[in-house]
Amino acid sequence: MAQALVIGAGIGGLTAGALLAQAGYQTLILEQAQIPGGCASTFRRRGFTFDVGATQVAGLEPGGIHHRIFNQLGIELPAATPCDPACAVFLPGEREPIRVWRDPQRWQEERSRQFPGSERFWQIIDQLFAISWRFQQRDPVVPARNLWDWGQLIRAMRPDTLLTLPFALMTVGDLLNLLGLGQDYRLRTFLDLQLKLYSQVDAGETALLYAATALGVSQTPQGLFHIKGSMQVLSDRLLTALKNHGGELRCRQRVEAIHHQQGKITGVTIRNIKTDQTYHEAADEIIANVTLQNLNQLLTPPSPLPTSYFPLPTSHSSLPNPSGAFVVYLGVDQAAIPPDCPPHLQFLYDRAGEIGENNSLFVSVSQPGDGRAPAGCATITASSFVNVDPWWEGDYQARKQAWMEEAIAKLGQYFHLTPDTIHHSEAATPRTFAHYTGRDRGYVGGLSQRLATFGPFGFGSRTPFPHLWLVGDSIHPGEGTAGVSYGAYTAVQQILAQG
Repeated sequence: MAQALVIGAGIGGLTAGALLAQAGYQTLILEQAQIPGGCASTFRRRGFTFDVGATQVAGLEPGGIHHRIFNQLGIELPAATPCDPACAVFLPGEREPIRVWRDPQRWQEERSRQFPGSERFWQIIDQLFAISWRFQQRDPVVPARNLWDWGQLIRAMRPDTLLTLPFALMTVGDLLNLLGLGQDYRLRTFLDLQLKLYSQVDAGETALLYAATALGVSQTPQGLFHIKGSMQVLSDRLLTALKNHGGELRCRQRVEAIHHQQGKITGVTIRNIKTDQTYHEAADEIIANVTLQNLNQLLTPPSPLPTSYFPLPTSHSSLPNPSGAFVVYLGVDQAAIPPDCPPHLQFLYDRAGEIGENNSLFVSVSQPGDGRAPAGCATITASSFVNVDPWWEGDYQARKQAWMEEAIAKLGQYFHLTPDTIHHSEAATPRTFAHYTGRDRGYVGGLSQRLATFGPFGFGSRTPFPHLWLVGDSIHPGEGTAGVSYGAYTAVQQILAQG
C-alpha cells in the first residue's frame, strides 16, 4: 500500500489526508498542536468557545467545494445558517452600514443606493464571477505545471472563459479608473475594506478576477455561512472521515526537516514534542500544509525552491511578506450586543490609531443558540491584518496590552462594553499564531492576491520536487476554508493521476 504523509492538520491537510485515505493510501497526518484545525480551530475559556481565526465558511451550498468533498467522503455537512447580510460595513462617521445582502436583488438595490452611478462596475463583477465560478466547478488545475495539468485546464475551458481574458491583467483599481469611478471615495473605501479581508491588499492591487469571486460569493445560490457549534466542527468531520478510511492523526509532532537527495524527497524528521525524541518517517507522497516560507525552511539540506517555482517576474527574495493578524476575543453579556446585530461587521475608524494597517476591524458575533457562549452571553471576535515585524521587537507585552485596550475602546463605539458586560478578554498576535500554528513569524492568510501571485501567475500544489506537494493558503485559489479545500482537492487529483 502506498504511503502518504501530511504535514499539518489544518483544513487543507485534513482534506488532503481524508481524500488520500479514501483512495487507498496509508495516510499519516502530523500536527504540532494539541488539536487539529490550524487557523480554523477553536479554544475555550470560562464557558465561551472562540474561533481562532476563520469565522465564516463558503462552499457549503449544493455544488460548493465543502459540499462536494463531504459528499465524496460520505460524511455529513455541519449544521450552518446563511449569513444575511454577509457583512455590515461601517465607513468613518457613518451610522448606517452598507449591508452586503445574500439576495442578489436586495444587494443590487443596496449598492445602487449606497454607490450611485456604479452599477456598470457591479455588472462586470457579476459577469466575471459567473464565468469564473462555472470554470472553477469544472476543476481546472491552476497554475498548470505539466501536460496532465494543462489537459485539465484546457478541458475546463469554454467559449465564455475567453471573455475573461481582457480582464486577466487588470486590478480592481484599473476597472474603476476605466469606468470613471476611481475618485468615488465611498465606493473605493468600501472595496478596499472588503478586499483586504480576502486578498490582503486594497482595490488598487487586487487582481480583478480574484476580486470578482471574493465580492460575488456572498450572494445566492452561493453564500457565506455561520457554523453551529464552532469552526472546529469542520476539522472534526474531516478527522472522522480520515479515521473511517484507516488514516491516522498524530498531534504534538513537529516536522523539523524534509530530506531530499538528487532532487528526490526521501522522508521527514519529526520531533515528538511530548518526549522531545526525534524519529524518521518515509513516504511515497509528502503533502505539506504549511506556508511557502515554512516549506523553504524545512528542505534539508538547505535548498531554496528553484526560481522556476516562483511566479514571474517575482523571485523568492522579492515576494511581498504576508500579513499577520491581531485578534481580540471577548466573552460578553448578551446585553452588550445591539438588537438585530449582524453576525459579521467591519469598521473603518477615522481617528488615527495603531490597530491594523488600515485602521479597521473585522468583527464576528456569536448568535443565540449557536453553541459558542453560555445562555445570556455572546462572543465577539475582532481582527485586523498587521505587519508582523513590530511584534518581534521591543516591549511585546506592553504593545499587546495597549492594542487590546485600543481595540476594546473602538468596539465600545458600537457594542455596550463595560467591566460589567465583559466576562472574558484576551488577544492574539502574530507571535501567538507562530507559537500555536507553527506558521513562520505568524503569517496568516497566505500571499496577497496581486496580479504577480494570483491564479496562473501564482503558486501551485505541484512543487519542483517530485512527490512533494504544497497545500494551504499559499497556493491557488488562496485563503479561507473553501480555498484551501479546493487546493487540497486539486493536489489529490494530481497525486492520483500519477498512478
